[in-house]
Amino acid sequence: MLTLAFVAFGALAPQTAGRAFGAAQAWITAELGWFYLLAVAVFLLFSVLLAFGDSGRIRLGPNHSEPEFSYLAWFAMLFSAGMGIGLVFFGVAEPVTHFMLPPEGDPASLAAARAALQLTYFHWGLHAWAIYAVVGLSLAYFSFRHGLPLTVRSALYPLIGERIRGPIGDAVDVFAVLGTLFGVATSLGLGALQVNAGLSHVMGLPIGFTVQALLIAGITLLATLSVASGLERGIKLLSNLNILMATALMLFVFVVGPTTFLLRGFVQNLGGYIDQFALRTFNMYAYDPKEWLGEWTLFYWGWWIAWSPFVGMFIARISRGRTIREFVLGVLLVPAGFTFAWMTVFGDSALWLHLSGATTAVSEVVDRDVTLALFVFLEQFPLSAVSSWLAMLLVVVFFVTSADSAALVVSTITAGGRDDVPLWLRVFWAVGSGLIAIVLLASGEGLKALQTAAIASALPFAVVMLLMAYGLWRALQREGLRQDALAQNLPPRQGRSWQRQLQGILAHPSREAGLGFVANTATPALEAVAEALRGRGLSAEVEAREDRLRLVTMPGAPEEFRYGIRLRRYAMPSFAYFESRPEQEQREHYWRAEVFLEDGSQDYDVLDLTREELIQDVLSQYERHFQFLHASRGLPRGRAG
Repeated sequence: MLTLAFVAFGALAPQTAGRAFGAAQAWITAELGWFYLLAVAVFLLFSVLLAFGDSGRIRLGPNHSEPEFSYLAWFAMLFSAGMGIGLVFFGVAEPVTHFMLPPEGDPASLAAARAALQLTYFHWGLHAWAIYAVVGLSLAYFSFRHGLPLTVRSALYPLIGERIRGPIGDAVDVFAVLGTLFGVATSLGLGALQVNAGLSHVMGLPIGFTVQALLIAGITLLATLSVASGLERGIKLLSNLNILMATALMLFVFVVGPTTFLLRGFVQNLGGYIDQFALRTFNMYAYDPKEWLGEWTLFYWGWWIAWSPFVGMFIARISRGRTIREFVLGVLLVPAGFTFAWMTVFGDSALWLHLSGATTAVSEVVDRDVTLALFVFLEQFPLSAVSSWLAMLLVVVFFVTSADSAALVVSTITAGGRDDVPLWLRVFWAVGSGLIAIVLLASGEGLKALQTAAIASALPFAVVMLLMAYGLWRALQREGLRQDALAQNLPPRQGRSWQRQLQGILAHPSREAGLGFVANTATPALEAVAEALRGRGLSAEVEAREDRLRLVTMPGAPEEFRYGIRLRRYAMPSFAYFESRPEQEQREHYWRAEVFLEDGSQDYDVLDLTREELIQDVLSQYERHFQFLHASRGLPRGRAG
């Protein structure tokens, strides 16, 4: 119903819808643009920290799981679904636009040329893919690692628990479905406009609604056949075909174009991107306001966020079995690297045509009609008829992969996250997105209004994404604690019966029981060890307080050793991911007698040990201490310790 309502509004009153959504987008840009920039910076930083942190080794699935797709197929699919079509549309147009209308400096100058590709890299680089990575990683982790449904609502489980299965979860999934449908329908319509313009330029075919509707119908039919054949065959095959055709077209332009200039330009553009990375990430033009920021950077950030439910969920679907480090580095670096190469070949070649004095045709057509930019650009090189047809075919196949991927995502969400989505549901959503595009295209301004609405909707979803990142961080913290517990060296339990060991595991002692252990078991045990050490000519003493105890031997000497026991209070175990502090305080507590060495708590409990078992633990730690001293003394001078 919501889909029909939005489509009807955009189709029946496109100008009113455009004004309403445009006003919302303008207000968001003017008043909350700082939030977009800051949020995207957080997403990028969060992704990098996960990739290089201890959590990077965690696998998206059981520990024994293996990736479903090869690296090549994985890269091809995530790239094609992510932004492949945008490269064809903007590969020439955006660098030339920044060159002719730069945010700073003189138009069509050498300074504008140097900045044009750096700005393009910034908009299509790591920031965009970090947005997709946050959503995709959250969904993949909770679905494949914890068995939750592969839907957007599952990423909020650490924060709201089982309430994801209620109205809040339904609202999040509905939002994801709407964003995906509107984004894909808008892209289908804009893609039809570009292909129609290309056919008109190459063949003289008329530009009009009938041709564009037929093009959308053809793309939708191909997408329906692809999604009906499944992920392994249809979508994977088309994605691989996309990469091959895109690479072929890029290599062709690279060879027949200004090759040496492109190689030099790529190196300089990459260096400029790295050099200006932090400044552009946070640059709001606060002291010199510019409309350019809202028209470009904030527009892109909103568009990537609006697309993130679709792209993120699709990336999650194809990433089962990969580690978090593998996922983040693959999603961030590989598509961005290909994007930088593509933008350099097409964008810098277009700038070279202008700067060398060869022609200004490309610059002029970008100002007049962006849909023709690629085809006019290709006309400046040999075999333009062949390359133009290849470009149009590439546009069509890219749109097919976007449409079939979107249909798979929407059908998965509406089927409750099932892997075996019914065929009729996949076909329904594939056909539905095409019909939406045709209806809005017929209204004239409907597509633009819907695109504006999708971008404006990025604001609330940016908040949802921040919650998703926080929830993922909490869950990974919990998993880290679990891994540490599994790797922990436990105190000696040899010789005790299994009944006693089970009793120790399940016991939750009181403070009184802990104090009794310190006074009656731990103190005599440590005193016995201290007496034995003194008998060997070593200084040793036991420092005691009511709730803690410490054995110190050879104080101040390099051989100094400290073994402490301290009572610590804990809330009774809970299986919830998140619990407020007042709720923790209201629950019962239990006490542990934890071992403390020089570097702090060792995170294990000795409260259930006997006197002899505790002495054995002290001696085990003392032996490890001497092993460390032996190893450190074997280091070259100046490196010990």
